[in-house]
Amino acid sequence: MHELTATVGDVERSTSLADYDYDLPPELIAQLPATDRDAARLMVMERASGALQHALVRDLSRFLRAGDLLIFNDARVRPARLHCRTASGGAVELLLLSERAPAEWACLGRPAKRLRPDSELLLPGGARVTVAERLGDGRYAIRCAGVDVPALLAAHGELPLPPYIKRPDGPLALDRERYQTVFAAHDGAVAAPTAGLHFTPALFAGLEDIGVARVTLTLVVGPATFLPVRNDDVRAHRMEGEWVELPAATVDMIARTKAAGGRVIAVGTTTTRALESAAQHARAAGASALRAGGFWADAFILPGFSFQVVDALLTNFHLPRSTLLMLVSAFAGRERMRAAYAVAVRERYRFYSYGDAMLIL
Repeated sequence: MHELTATVGDVERSTSLADYDYDLPPELIAQLPATDRDAARLMVMERASGALQHALVRDLSRFLRAGDLLIFNDARVRPARLHCRTASGGAVELLLLSERAPAEWACLGRPAKRLRPDSELLLPGGARVTVAERLGDGRYAIRCAGVDVPALLAAHGELPLPPYIKRPDGPLALDRERYQTVFAAHDGAVAAPTAGLHFTPALFAGLEDIGVARVTLTLVVGPATFLPVRNDDVRAHRMEGEWVELPAATVDMIARTKAAGGRVIAVGTTTTRALESAAQHARAAGASALRAGGFWADAFILPGFSFQVVDALLTNFHLPRSTLLMLVSAFAGRERMRAAYAVAVRERYRFYSYGDAMLIL
């Protein structure tokens, strides 16, 4: 099997949050997806030089080659947002995260003043739940005795679109299709692995024709990836783990690709975090290669990080001061990313979840 060998990323190891900031005109925040998934623009960066090219996602085969391996996160976004009422009629919004105990769910909730422990909430459809306790950071435990939560979400839940996608009246019909990847398979994510949104069956077929393989893993995207960094020294930020299932077939394909001299290309920052966390866990256990199975992805990837699995990265453009921007800065170089983002703004690329993409080779 291929042994894990670390390659050190960016040597620009700034720990200042301000160094991951940039100015973005609000009109460049994509509010709708491209007409066709693969019609989004694609900025291609050569890591070694910082050189940039401009193309479309459907042109991806121009930049990949036979023997490359694309790895996707196949998590499906759960319609986990519920609009509820208190006993006195006040509006409450819940975002269900995970079942933490039988008949008890962890959730994000607002407003806090209406979510007191032991208070009752009326759910859509008439069911009632009780606030069990405050968990901190806007999170709550909700007792759901007698409530079929999956059925409730299927009937009344909304897709939890990011707040920068403005939907005053709730998600549009197109969001139900376009805020899921075409290969989504495993339910539970609270956000889409957005780099994967660009792929279509036709694009897959074209890549397969030139000898590019693809496999999947599942990282259940939670709020950890998107929580704001509040510390001026980014090293003080603590990221929560996100659950990953890494199939044996994916581990095998990574080993075969590396042995044959191919490139492992992570589609998205969640896939990158999953793979590099898997490498860290393997090393901590004294293993020389990745191991299949379930684990918590807990790597916080900052400039100076030693990448052990990922050779190239396809990703969208990320929020200022975010852990995702720190991750891509670790991979490509902080100053190179700063320069590339300035070009993206100047060239009017579309940013964030429904925006354009970047391939870093």
